Amino acid sequence: SVRVVESGGGSVEAGGSLRLSCSVSGYSYTAACMGWFRQAPGMKREVVATLYTGDGGTFYTDSVKGRFTISQDNPKTSLYLEMNTLKFEDTAMYYCATTTFVRLCTRSPAESDFTYWGQGTQVTVSS
Repeated sequence: SVRVVESGGGSVEAGGSLRLSCSVSGYSYTAACMGWFRQAPGMKREVVATLYTGDGGTFYTDSVKGRFTISQDNPKTSLYLEMNTLKFEDTAMYYCATTTFVRLCTRSPAESDFTYWGQGTQVTVSS
């Protein structure tokens, strides 16, 4: 069975940095869309960043552009999210997800496109 596990969350002061990791196992694919999502208390889950493993193309939501970097390793079993200059509003549960639906991966990714999800890792930024 497919297993998605996030790690690396924690508490940090505003302006600080964190690096999230996601490990995917039991999943065989030629190309996939992998992504990070987040959900703050009382809010809907939103996409943060996605990566298409076929060509390394990426997508970022506007609020994190220039601060967050999504990356993958080789052989594409792990996904990372480097978060710099963290703000209070980045506080949320962060989820890793993956799917073989890649057509909109780096153009307009949606939560409903993703099949496999991790349990999440909490990021708390104090102001």
